[in-house]
Amino acid sequence: MTSVESLLAGSGRGVQTATLDDGTEVVVKSGEPSSIAAEAAGLRWLAEPGAVGVPEVLGTAEGRMVSTRVPSGRADAGAAARFGRELAALHAAGAPAVGSPPPGGPVHAWIGEARMVNETGDDWPSWYAEHRVLPYARQARDQGTFSADDVAVVERACASFPDVAGPAETPARLHGDLWTGNVLWDGDRAWVIDPAAHGGHRETDLAMLALFGAPQLETVLAAYDEAAPLADGWRDRVGLHQLFPLLVHTVLFGGGYGSRALAICKPLARST
Repeated sequence: MTSVESLLAGSGRGVQTATLDDGTEVVVKSGEPSSIAAEAAGLRWLAEPGAVGVPEVLGTAEGRMVSTRVPSGRADAGAAARFGRELAALHAAGAPAVGSPPPGGPVHAWIGEARMVNETGDDWPSWYAEHRVLPYARQARDQGTFSADDVAVVERACASFPDVAGPAETPARLHGDLWTGNVLWDGDRAWVIDPAAHGGHRETDLAMLALFGAPQLETVLAAYDEAAPLADGWRDRVGLHQLFPLLVHTVLFGGGYGSRALAICKPLARST
């Protein structure tokens, strides 16, 4: 008998697929308990507005989660335009504050294999510097990937954030790790998986989509901008919003990502 309860009681690590007795195809994911708890809370929070496609969380246990399996397909222009509109609706659902975790989610969460703290802040530029940029730059220094001079460049760049972040916006409900590998397509729409969900700036999700080249990206962005017009100059701020994932990758994988992050920071540092 294959049920959600039996899968939650099983063993093993990583990601597996299974079929329930009623024919439902599911994904069984196991790992560090706080990571699984954060992911489950994030999926439920993203699903709540009924905007983007999100796998349904069928059950959780300590360090294990069972969710519905997303159908597979290809991204076409229609699905991409739909995703742009749905992502705008997801962001518009909002969050209590920048940095707020999903309801029931841990403050000490994860982005991929890296730790991430969901502490709230009063304004996005200072919160972004304190909780999304500086911790990873300093961790890269402690690992020997960044020098003290590199961290000083990042710190000077952070001082410019209030001047370059664009107009203030209400906190958006973010996926938080929206690189192309976390967007799956079934031919009709996009589905999002593996969130690092929190309250933040909506341009962050869009910049993440662009970081490693999402399919039909310009169609997604055009549909998003039509549904929820972006503030003037948003394309100039893509690099600013990519700093966080680039620094996370610097900590996890090393120097090439660090060079890209520093290339973004250097002109910002010179402006302070």
